[in-house]
Amino acid sequence: MENTNGTTVIYFILLGLFNHTKLHQFLFAVVLMIFIISLMGNAIMIFLIHMDPRLHTPMYFLLSQLSLMDMMLVSTTVPKMAANYLTNTQSISPTGCGAQIFLFLTLGGGECFLLAAMSYDRYVAICHPLRYPILMSQKLCLLMTAGSWLLGGIDGLMQAGATLSFPYCHSLEINHFFCEAPTLVRLACADTTLFEFFMYVCCILMLLIPLSLILASYSLILAAVLHMKSSAARKKAFTTCSSHLAVVGLFYGTLMFIYMRPKSYRSVDHDKVISAFYTIFTPVLNPIIYSVRNKEVKGAFKRWLEKHFI
Repeated sequence: MENTNGTTVIYFILLGLFNHTKLHQFLFAVVLMIFIISLMGNAIMIFLIHMDPRLHTPMYFLLSQLSLMDMMLVSTTVPKMAANYLTNTQSISPTGCGAQIFLFLTLGGGECFLLAAMSYDRYVAICHPLRYPILMSQKLCLLMTAGSWLLGGIDGLMQAGATLSFPYCHSLEINHFFCEAPTLVRLACADTTLFEFFMYVCCILMLLIPLSLILASYSLILAAVLHMKSSAARKKAFTTCSSHLAVVGLFYGTLMFIYMRPKSYRSVDHDKVISAFYTIFTPVLNPIIYSVRNKEVKGAFKRWLEKHFI
């Protein structure tokens, strides 16, 4: 394809997740419904935290940022996939591809560090409750949140810029439903060995550093809980941490399965399914996990309903 000044514009081809069989049409409808529920669930979570003064604490501020990241993450991939499927087109411009890579890595990396910040918040709340206002001040909370966004953004910018700098002169078909850096790099007609190694190291660092902080926080929390004499206090501590641990398990489990496996064990079709779980299904589970077992969130929702509808 050529633009007005005669230069060639390259468009990548996204092969997508579904074809047009009846089964895949049904699965597409399910994904679209999950996308809508995810947006609504996370938006409600942000709204409740913003509107209810009882939820104006560091823990819920970090949770609102997690919901914002999840909303943006699911919006990075699903709308383009749905538009291509409904219009029976598969093309995506280099700019659109770069934007998807940047946002995907920014939000994924940012969520890694945000979950680490949330684990530190739980550690302070359980192990040092009297010093919580000092150790988890509003300033520190804002700094940790800004740091999460910044570190994710740096990783996304570097990898998106480097990925699109390679020449693509052979097949432009991306066997995925969105532009993902490892999948795109395989199409480059240049030696990408050094960049792939750099990308692998970045992924490991972005995963393992926050995960190490999370494991350290919960090791200290477990030690403190085991020394509690009150069974009610132990139960409350475990209930407080269980939602966060469930989210951490889902998030890191899928990411490590995608990015930390050796190449010999990778399958493109399997990677697409796991990526779909991470980018589409995990964002809808997070608000459910945090609301079902959280009395404060359920109480805020009940108070809002009573105020406006009852």
